[in-house]
Amino acid sequence: MEQEKKFESNEKPLLDLLNMAATGRLQLPDFQRGWVWDDNHIVSLLASISLSYPIGAVMTLRTGNPDVKFRPRLLEGVEVGGELEPEFMLLDGQQRITSLFLALHSPKAVPTRDARGQDMLRHYYANIDACIDEFDSREDDGIVSVPEDRKVTTDFGRRVVLDLSSREAEIAAGHFPLDIVLDGSATMDWQMAYLTDGPREPSERLENWKRFAEEVIKPFTSYQVPAIELAKFTPKEAVCQVFEKVNTGGVSLTVFELLTAMFAASDFNLRENWNTRKQKFDEHPVLGQFSATDFLQVVTLLSTFEARARHIASGQEGERAPAVSCKRKDVLLLNLADYEKWAEVAEEAVLRAAQFLHSEHIFSARDLPYTTQLVPLSAIFAQLGHEADGYASSQQLRQWFWCGVFGEMYGGVTETRFANDLQDVVAWIREGVSTPRTIEEAQFQDTRLLTLRTRNSAAYKGLYALHRCCAVAGTSVPESQSMCMPILNTTLMCITSSPINRIIGGDAPSQYLERLEERYVKDPIELDAILQSHDVDSPALRRNDFKSFFNLRFERLVAQIEEAMGKPANRSAVLDESPLVA
Repeated sequence: MEQEKKFESNEKPLLDLLNMAATGRLQLPDFQRGWVWDDNHIVSLLASISLSYPIGAVMTLRTGNPDVKFRPRLLEGVEVGGELEPEFMLLDGQQRITSLFLALHSPKAVPTRDARGQDMLRHYYANIDACIDEFDSREDDGIVSVPEDRKVTTDFGRRVVLDLSSREAEIAAGHFPLDIVLDGSATMDWQMAYLTDGPREPSERLENWKRFAEEVIKPFTSYQVPAIELAKFTPKEAVCQVFEKVNTGGVSLTVFELLTAMFAASDFNLRENWNTRKQKFDEHPVLGQFSATDFLQVVTLLSTFEARARHIASGQEGERAPAVSCKRKDVLLLNLADYEKWAEVAEEAVLRAAQFLHSEHIFSARDLPYTTQLVPLSAIFAQLGHEADGYASSQQLRQWFWCGVFGEMYGGVTETRFANDLQDVVAWIREGVSTPRTIEEAQFQDTRLLTLRTRNSAAYKGLYALHRCCAVAGTSVPESQSMCMPILNTTLMCITSSPINRIIGGDAPSQYLERLEERYVKDPIELDAILQSHDVDSPALRRNDFKSFFNLRFERLVAQIEEAMGKPANRSAVLDESPLVA
């Protein structure tokens, strides 16, 4: 069976595209970002058209599909009375078409920016002599950008070097205003004035005008833009994906921005709704990196979880149950009714997730091993509700969480794991069925401790949370003991780190421990107790026995990880046979 064609490819006259924009027949979906092209880009674009060079294709979507309804907005500079439903949405080519509309179809100055990013207003002209001179560059000399008052000055505005502020001044200078180039009647009037009052002898003016009309005006009026038109019934996720693929020159849109535009068509302000929720999240530093897209993933997980459960409960046969998922395409399929149903539940669950993290001594986004793990954690809390409050349930959640951390399970593409986690953990806690896949698959190799060099890794942050108190200090290590990695040589002290580090300096532990006792902890027994509480063997430290310190601490950290994960670590045969530090 022949597939229905999803798009048409042809050429559209530039004038027709700009007229469609001017009348509101062609508009932008509201997820398109604002117009941002600078003055140099506009000059280059105009020069390219005047030379009949290609400027790339545009892509439009024919409106009318009830499943793909974005709130439209007019192109920059377009003024029409009242709200108009567009016939086409411009998906790709916003900056080019907007630049051309403002420069060629509007008498107003074009809002743009200079090379330094400063806002300014400009008009664009074609220098007749430069445009027909084969030795002059069309981009550097032929197309001219002038200020809003149409006067180019030097000496800080004291001397006018080019005055185009009136029709007479334009003709005297031989500069044709490009904002009338597509208006045949206005161009004819300007031509007659130029041939009558322009510079040089009448015969030379006529010859120059003929060349200019053929080499510059005609390319503008006859320019054809390659256009791809997507069919009316192109699926919503396909439209969004296509837009992203063709939007390589700009910043990639998030699903949040796309859904904001979709919901806006139903007069729902998703951005305002999110900002209200974010204010509550911002009260918890641990949620500092939890984004709008993360929140939408939580909502989508809950919505698809319910849809799957409803399908299975209905006993429908011969139909595949919908999947639990929060992949991009699934988030884009989220409808407003489902969002409004689950958003409040998701918000409460995210706040409960923050409380859970606090109970695990994780208080800031900087110390959170995986921000991404907040998505399934929140969805699990939302589904379990009060069932997550019991001691046994909290211990099960804790085991799942730390297996994800020390198994380093959330570092890559994670949406499939999110869906598995929600189904597995909820069934595990509610029904006591098989252990979640994240727990089963999580493995911690004891030698991983030897490679945890920076606090950027999830396992490092996890150990930091298990030992959390206030600030960091460590042992002074002989240069020869190169096996000592930061996580094994790091602990937390209840004194700010800068004074502690100055006391430690480069001295042996026996020396700096004496200084600590003199300044902070007078009783050696009390200091030993503090060190022991951080899995530091104080006798080994006091006798400068780095070998014993290192090996004992290694074993204690592995034991802590095993306790948190609820399963043994993978032990290296080499390490089992001999001490880590000889």
